[in-house]
Amino acid sequence: MATGMKRLAKETTIYGLSSILGKFLNWLLVPMYVRVLPTTGDFGIVTNLYAWIALLVVILTYGMETGFFRFINKKEEERPLQVYTTCLVSLLCTSLLFIIILLLFLRPISQATGYAQHPEYIAIMGMVVAMDAFTTLPFAFLRYQGKAGRFAFLKCLNIFLNIVLNVFFLVICPWLYTHHPELISWFYVPDYGVGYIFIANLLTTIANLLLLIPEFKVALTERFNPKLLKQILKYSFPILLLGIASIFNQTADKILFPFLFDDQSYAQGQLGIYGACFKIAVVMVMFIQAFRYAYEPFIFAQNRGGDNKLAYKMAMKYFIIFSLAIFLGAMFYMDIFKHLVSANYYAGLRVVPIVMLGEFFFGIYFNLSFWYKMIDETKWGAWFSAIGCVVTVGIILGFGPRYGYMACAWASFFCNLLMMTLSFVIGQKKYPVPYDYKSALIYTALAIVLYGVAMIPDFRSDWTRMLYRTPIFLIYIVFAIKRDLPLRELPVIGKFFK
Repeated sequence: MATGMKRLAKETTIYGLSSILGKFLNWLLVPMYVRVLPTTGDFGIVTNLYAWIALLVVILTYGMETGFFRFINKKEEERPLQVYTTCLVSLLCTSLLFIIILLLFLRPISQATGYAQHPEYIAIMGMVVAMDAFTTLPFAFLRYQGKAGRFAFLKCLNIFLNIVLNVFFLVICPWLYTHHPELISWFYVPDYGVGYIFIANLLTTIANLLLLIPEFKVALTERFNPKLLKQILKYSFPILLLGIASIFNQTADKILFPFLFDDQSYAQGQLGIYGACFKIAVVMVMFIQAFRYAYEPFIFAQNRGGDNKLAYKMAMKYFIIFSLAIFLGAMFYMDIFKHLVSANYYAGLRVVPIVMLGEFFFGIYFNLSFWYKMIDETKWGAWFSAIGCVVTVGIILGFGPRYGYMACAWASFFCNLLMMTLSFVIGQKKYPVPYDYKSALIYTALAIVLYGVAMIPDFRSDWTRMLYRTPIFLIYIVFAIKRDLPLRELPVIGKFFK
């Protein structure tokens, strides 16, 4: 058992680091986009189409990844590779069908989504969606085989290639066209702009598909089993509904926003501002993911002892402490973070604290979600997500036309707050956990007070403002260290404090 847990922790670390590194590197593309794209509307197009991609990938994988893990690990399964082949063939067929339908109805789909002038955007991103959905299973197969190193290598290589291609098309090509047009004029169109972001993504996705050929070859060793597929689909369908509800909660604002206004140019411009400033808040999302990868092995290890409620209690406590520290740090040093975007986007910075608090609530909701997984009542997760969808859509449609992207930010805030509250109230009845309420209240109250004290004075100078806020931020850090984070007891770090 100990060896298994060590392997789990090692592999989780590799998967986690590759995923977080990927999010961070893609995050760093935002400063380039907002500076090289001519208008905020161009970034609005990027924001809108990538939101569609996130939703469509979930639909086109239809819970197959989870179904794959469930059935390939069944003890009674005599031919586990047949599960992989069956799932892969199913995804191949649905992905091809999606591309065919998309190309057949490309014109009406482009008009309905507001891209009648550039239907090729829809075609390109549709092919990306199909290939991303199809390659989901080979990556799942690598995880099943325990090949964490190859998994991380392919993921990081994919991200690196995407960044290189983005820099090539958006930075190097414009320079070459100005100074040496004869070198690239045969393929480069200077005013295509945002389209090259999608072309870079398509080329990266094709390369990813080719690199996974060894995993595709494995599937040829077994036959497709229609009866088995029926069982897997029956198991995966509820997961599909939960996945759609969950991802729609995260992308509804960026998908619905262009439909709220008659002036599409204005809508895309406002969405670009919102999308760029939303990216600043992604620092909280990256922490939530890092926290998840770090604590899941810890909690699974606690399961061996029988009662794991203490693990849930401690995980929640430290999540709140670190999340509030990240929130205060981002808010107090916004004069640094704002340079991730250009001055054209500064009007949208007011959404950052709202979005970050919304993600904070979602992080708590994730911690709370263990209760319905532990008692095998995942239907509650579907209910919470569905209710969250209704609230999100209602706020966006009701207030979006009047308040613009601020309504989108508040929709995310209230959606996550409601899901967190429902999960807590029902969870304490179904699977009560003695959380450290006193600690949560103390840190929340302290963060509110410090935030108020830091934000009230109006300094003209950015440096003066940050100098004033730094000791206030240190108050929170020192308090946390003295009360709950005994650094003296940590290896390596502790010797310096001693």
